[in-house]
Order: sequence, then C-alpha cells, then structure tokens
Amino acid sequence: MSTFVDSVDTALHLITSLDADLMTIVGRSLSVSATACVLACSLGLLLGAWLGVARFVGRSVLLTLLNTMLAVPSVVVGLVIYLLLSRSGPLGFLGWLFSFKAMVVAQTLLVLPVATALTRQAIEDAENLHGEQLQSLGASPLMRSLLLAWDERYALLTVVIASFGRAISEVGAVMIVGGNVDGFTRVMTTAIALETSKGDLPLALGLGIVLLSVVLVLNMLITLLSRWRVAHEATSLSAPAQVTVVV
Repeated sequence: MSTFVDSVDTALHLITSLDADLMTIVGRSLSVSATACVLACSLGLLLGAWLGVARFVGRSVLLTLLNTMLAVPSVVVGLVIYLLLSRSGPLGFLGWLFSFKAMVVAQTLLVLPVATALTRQAIEDAENLHGEQLQSLGASPLMRSLLLAWDERYALLTVVIASFGRAISEVGAVMIVGGNVDGFTRVMTTAIALETSKGDLPLALGLGIVLLSVVLVLNMLITLLSRWRVAHEATSLSAPAQVTVVV
C-alpha cells in the first residue's frame, strides 16, 4: 500500500510541477490526436451527412461496411498502415514509418468511421423529420445534407468531441506505426504501457491521471452541450410567435 501511495504522490508532484518529460508526452499526444481529429472529421462529417440523405443502390452494403469498421481492432489498422508505409510497401518512399505523420494517419483512419457513422445517424434522423419538406421546396440531396448538417450543428459538435476522445485514448495502432520512440513518437497511451512494464509507476500514473482528466473533460463537454441543446430547443418551442399586423 505504501508503494502505491508513494507512486500516486510522486505522480501528482510530476503533474503539479509540470515535469518536462510528462508535458512533452502530453503535448505530443494532444497534437497527434487533434490533427487526426481535424482530418477525420473534415471528411467524416461531409460523408456522413451525404450518406444520411442519399439513397442509392448498394447503400445498405456500404453502411454495413462502415459499421464493421467501427469494430475493427486498432492493432489491425496499425498493421495495415505499417505494411503500407514499410520500405517494401507501396508507400515506403514517403519515409513516414515511425514518425508523427504515421501516427496521425493511423488515428485518422480509426476516427473516420466513428465520425462518419455518428454523423450519418444524426442527419438521417433529421432527414426523416424534415427531409420531405425540404424536398418539396426543390432542395437536392446534397443541398438537403448541407442544410440538415447546419441545423444539427450542435449534435455534430458532439460528434467531433467524441471523435477526439476516440483518438486520444488509442494505443495499439500508434504503438505499431509510431514505434514509441522517446522524444519523437511517444504519446500518453504508449508511454503508460512502456513505463508500467519498466516499473516506473509514478510517470505512468501521472500520464494516466492526465489522460483520464482529458477524457473526463470531453465527457463533461458532451453532457453540457446536450443539456444546453435540449434547453435551447425547449426555449425556442415555448417562445410565442411574433405576429406582424399591417394596418
């Protein structure tokens, strides 16, 4: 018990003193996940919005593949990217293996199905409620998807936050393609795994506390945003309609 207490005490000291090694790892982890989230959501929100409105042959098959991608283990994604970026792979000429870029690619491919699937569900629900009205006004499927995406922007913001949470907590793929190189590709999740195996519990605990804090803040943001959205919609519905009388 004393060892655990001492480790926690040392971990808290590392955090409060802004230990250089810990802050470097945290900063790199946030940078990789933020970059991957921006790339994945930029494409995923658009693709998901279009899938929520468009109807075409093979759509059910495409949605099945999309939902399957949600359950693909991260280590499998990491292995595929490793083979693509290795020297003998088709993208080996890029020289991205064991680099920041490789980790961004891995997390982007992991987050993209999440952002696309969640967006598609939100837009499809909105399409079922308002799509017929927009269609009667002559809006094309692309225009309807954009209008509904704007109307559901607060729900899509929740999708972005959830996507970042998925990226920041990933370990398998970035371990494979990043190599966990100290000072270059070591992020919070891979560092926790390494330091635990080395027996350096204070640093592992410190990183774990920071990671849990980030995830907690993200979940709080999602909860607050959901509550604010419900309250905002309730206020909009209860507000009396303004009638202009022309004399």
